[in-house]
Amino acid sequence: MSRFWSDVVRELTPYVPGEQPKLANLVKLNTNENPYGPSPRALQAIHAAVNDTLRLYPDPNAEALKAAIASYHDVNAGNVFVGNGSDEILAHVFLGLLKHARPVLFPDITYSFYPVYCGLYQVAFETVPLADDFSIRVADYARPNGGIIFPNPNAPTGMALALAEIEQLLAANPDSVVVIDEAYIDFGGASAIPLTRRYPNLLVVQTLSKSRSLAGLRVGFAVGHADLIEALERVKNSFNSYPLDRLASAGAIAAFADHDYFEQTRQAVIDSREQLASELVALGFEVLPSAANFIFVRHPQHDAEKSALALRQRGIVVRHFRLPRIEQFLRITVGTDEQCAALVAALQEILDER
Repeated sequence: MSRFWSDVVRELTPYVPGEQPKLANLVKLNTNENPYGPSPRALQAIHAAVNDTLRLYPDPNAEALKAAIASYHDVNAGNVFVGNGSDEILAHVFLGLLKHARPVLFPDITYSFYPVYCGLYQVAFETVPLADDFSIRVADYARPNGGIIFPNPNAPTGMALALAEIEQLLAANPDSVVVIDEAYIDFGGASAIPLTRRYPNLLVVQTLSKSRSLAGLRVGFAVGHADLIEALERVKNSFNSYPLDRLASAGAIAAFADHDYFEQTRQAVIDSREQLASELVALGFEVLPSAANFIFVRHPQHDAEKSALALRQRGIVVRHFRLPRIEQFLRITVGTDEQCAALVAALQEILDER
């Protein structure tokens, strides 16, 4: 039935999400989900919101959630946009802020949804190669552009850019929107949200999927100058006036209120990441410095795809990308200490067999 497709659909190369395998007793380390559950207060709030009011539409502006985010990050509510996960917000960003005559710039190794959005909305783009050590060089973005976007920490490398370098990038591109995608920022990076007070061309996007353990709830937000937020609101209200349901708003507000639980689980992931990285280095792996809830690793003597298959045969799933420059890397989500121990033991066994 593809004869009914539009030309845009025919030319799309859709994003491929991480596999969600239906295997029993699986150690699932491929989609960067938090190994710890949501805040108990968030779960209680969600349960409390399951009542007769579900027959009513939610607040289309999610004012209570915007107020909670604004209070948490010490900004005005008018500087906050919320959406159905950060992916939806990024889609609005590409259409509302990055679709210009000049190409948008992003790294050659980065979140693979970016070129998909460009294809969907017919946004011109150019990729900027990472340095040989897989870091982002801000000087490489000092060229004409219709906007700049990248994750910080970057994905799938996990490497973070310092705020001073982001500020350098902003100062060098005053006439372009710079979008910092901070999906993993809470695991070791410094958020650029404070810079939004001084740079009207900066938009920072975050999600509650990772550090707040709410991937199943689909809540994201953006912080920036009111003019940028208005552009996103115009796109949102031309697409879906009610992107966040009552349960999502209730759970998200409660998650921001439970700071102790957030700090406890965030630090647990950071500690496990450092321990896992150390143990893999001892096995001979090269581990890129990570500020995320995953690590990016390769072994100089063992093929990454074969290692991923061998792990899967042992009930452990990690992510392998068949892409230039990184085809010999594995991206490994940081799990519980027990899951990380199982991974290290399996890799030791695999290496011994070879």
